[in-house]
Amino acid sequence: MRGRFSGLQRQVLSLHRSLLRAAREKPPDTREQIEKFVKQEFQKNAAIEKKNFQHIEYLIRRGHKQLEMLRSSDGFSVVNFK
Repeated sequence: MRGRFSGLQRQVLSLHRSLLRAAREKPPDTREQIEKFVKQEFQKNAAIEKKNFQHIEYLIRRGHKQLEMLRSSDGFSVVNFK
């Protein structure tokens, strides 16, 4: 049986999937760097208290800005992504 996710959890999972999909559009070497960065960031922030809504919402907004930057740039660099 599938667990139920809160609205914020669904937003986080959706952002994660979107970032990985956007990475697939990049050249292979860049794609690997982006995927590694996304994985590290999500693992680093996994320990945030689930009730810290303000911080989670901030990270979601930041992630969406990074996603837009990723989608719009041709000469993408992980250094610029941070």
